[in-house]
Amino acid sequence: MRYSYLIFVLLIFGCQPKNDIPIIINLNENWQFKKVTDTLWQSATVPGNVFSDLLENKQIKDPFIGDNEKDVQWISEADWEYKTTFLVSKEILQKKHIEFNFEGLDTYASVFLNDSLILKTNNAFRSFEVDIKENLKAENELRILFENTSKYEEIEKAKLAYQLPEGNRIFTRKAQFQYGWDWGPKLNTSGIWRPIKLVAWNDFKITDVYIKTNKITDSVSDLTLQLNQTNYFNENLNYEILVNDSLIKKAALPEYQPYDISFKIKNPKLWWPHNLGEPYMYDIKVVVKNGNKVLDSISTKYGIRNIKLVTEKDSIGESFYFKVNGVPVYAKGANYIPQHSFQNQVTDTRYEKLLDNVVNANMNMLRVWGGGIYENDIFYDLCDEKGILVWQDFMFACAMYPGVEAFLENVKYEAEDNVKRLQNHASIALWCGNNENSEGWHRWGWQANRSDEEKEEIWSNYLKVFDSILPNTVAQYTDTDYWESSPKYGRGNPKYKTEGDAHDWWIWHDAYPFEHLEENVPRFMSEFGFQSFPSHETIKYINQNDSIGISSEGFKNHQKHTRGFQLIDEYMKRDFPVPDNGEDYVYMSQLLQAYGMRIGFEAQRRARPYNMGSLYWQLNDCWPSVSWSSIDYFGNWKALHYEVKRSFKDVLVSSKVEDKFLKTWIINDNLEAISDVLSLKIIDFEGKVKWENTQMRTVEANTSQLIFKQNLEGIDFEENKAVLVAIFNSQTSYFFFVKPKDLKLNVGDIKTKIFETIDGFNIDLYSETFQKDVFLFADAKGYFSDNFFNMLPNKTYTIHFKTESKSLDELKLKSFNSFVRETL
Repeated sequence: MRYSYLIFVLLIFGCQPKNDIPIIINLNENWQFKKVTDTLWQSATVPGNVFSDLLENKQIKDPFIGDNEKDVQWISEADWEYKTTFLVSKEILQKKHIEFNFEGLDTYASVFLNDSLILKTNNAFRSFEVDIKENLKAENELRILFENTSKYEEIEKAKLAYQLPEGNRIFTRKAQFQYGWDWGPKLNTSGIWRPIKLVAWNDFKITDVYIKTNKITDSVSDLTLQLNQTNYFNENLNYEILVNDSLIKKAALPEYQPYDISFKIKNPKLWWPHNLGEPYMYDIKVVVKNGNKVLDSISTKYGIRNIKLVTEKDSIGESFYFKVNGVPVYAKGANYIPQHSFQNQVTDTRYEKLLDNVVNANMNMLRVWGGGIYENDIFYDLCDEKGILVWQDFMFACAMYPGVEAFLENVKYEAEDNVKRLQNHASIALWCGNNENSEGWHRWGWQANRSDEEKEEIWSNYLKVFDSILPNTVAQYTDTDYWESSPKYGRGNPKYKTEGDAHDWWIWHDAYPFEHLEENVPRFMSEFGFQSFPSHETIKYINQNDSIGISSEGFKNHQKHTRGFQLIDEYMKRDFPVPDNGEDYVYMSQLLQAYGMRIGFEAQRRARPYNMGSLYWQLNDCWPSVSWSSIDYFGNWKALHYEVKRSFKDVLVSSKVEDKFLKTWIINDNLEAISDVLSLKIIDFEGKVKWENTQMRTVEANTSQLIFKQNLEGIDFEENKAVLVAIFNSQTSYFFFVKPKDLKLNVGDIKTKIFETIDGFNIDLYSETFQKDVFLFADAKGYFSDNFFNMLPNKTYTIHFKTESKSLDELKLKSFNSFVRETL
């Protein structure tokens, strides 16, 4: 939530405000930094981090290029110092209360104001308020010393009589992925990663507001507003509540704190996920006055909705799905990681673009993964605005954590800070304690060679955090549901398919064939995935040349999974032809990823309502890499993201063959039934119809229905030379009867015509034969409206390329026909 206070944009010497509202000043200017042992100060950007500052000052090579990552590890092992000087006016100095608000210091920081130590921190996820009234002068120096994490981690590690999984990162409360992951580099940052604010005020200040929806009917919504503030007045104050700039309540503040104020909104417009309705947001503002003098105000966007996680025992196990405003919602989406190893590089524009790509690909949920960060306010603001549900992990991942009192207290304050900060967001559907900690303890061998006493202590400490501190905090500050750990059961436990959410990594990590996903559908798939190579642009950037070289040592450094290249090759040989040059191999790897994931998406959606969610790993990258992402570091859509857009449409036709029978389902996620003609045709690659069936069908709302069944025996067609084309609700889908490598496609040119438009180009494509997985690419930066798509013979397809480029002379294309084709 972006609180918008009544803030005057003023210089430090600014005039006294007309009203007695708090003055808030961002201290983001005139910063310098240096290594503690150095003497030379250099310019710094705040918010930021030491890696970005060194890069900006040309002191290091870009760690995202080649294998430069290995040459910058010394940065994390050093101590760093930041400082700024600032002036404060007499008017501000005369305020009764003056404080610093540190929103994010990463991580072990000592803060000095005019050489007086005012704060020591040990948590990058917490905010800290410090009274500086006695230390502040007209001319000031603020200095912050950041010590490297390893010295503190070694101290904490030495206090334990045993070793905890997974490494020293568990002792430091900061982004865990910065210590290195199987998709990200080891770039352990330090610095001022979120704003520092000076706040000056007299007798009254609002700290936060929490709005709770108590009851919703068509005619009225009953809400409670909890106003938290610091108040030194002995007299009655007044408040006003405005909704969409209309005054709806005005009264005196009661004496008790915090202030719970009831109010109503008539004929409420509800907030919905974007695929089910409008994600309507109200503007709610509270103004507090002493007579006619405004003391403070606070504003927030607020969506009226009810979201519940439904976990009910049934004949099979236990359900896991979300109800929004009383309606079961099929969750379609992805796991989200930080967009950059250096958070200051993630601009508002970058947030907007990525979340637009989420909506454009028909997703309605993102899971904020527990090894990253509690995201910036703008992320949740945009999810609210765009109607994207958020599954929010607490920042614990793939490890067991210590249970000493100081650590637990630190976690408690971290949880309170972040739950309170995010409590009004309509998009947040769930708080989850951790990522795979429970599965790791029960399945990954972490208990081996430990005594019973040791195991009992470690698990007891786990429960203190994830079964006590975190759920209690969520319950205290919000009405959002809490889930202890994702997944509920590891894939080694048969219950992973019948209860709770599941992470199915039999695919990829255990090299199971993609068909495994069709026969092993869980109640809610919260993680599964497969890697591919990134775009040409990303590969060229890593290598710093124009060739698509995938064998250089620098490029290999951008594959962080130890068996990554081997697994891609193994799966490709299983289902696809294996090209012998880099450019074609990159293309084939993306087709492979999209192919395997589509099998999972469709199997899970067909199984509705048994299965009620499909969240793949992963949406995005934090650096240029070979990874599981569907959108690469530079924002380019891989084949997978185009496949996601097709597979996550609200109305989907999905077919498979079982025991010689063709079965066709129609999945309808809409809240209304759909009636339309279902057209099914088996055609050869010249377009000749081998079999067809056309009938009017009605698909009920919010269902998956097996709509058609046909015995294929007696139908005269060659499976490796044919495709099923299904059309319903103006959507076309394709089903092939054999693996891609076994298809016998035809040789045939694709004719192109290019037409300039206001915002780019239209590209007309035509072929006399069926073309599979047509890939358009160009050196110009832009976005293709569709890509990696199939073309029916003798039909013109128009693709729009949105770009600022004035030329598209370098347009190229590939087709799968070039790799598996009929020998003429």
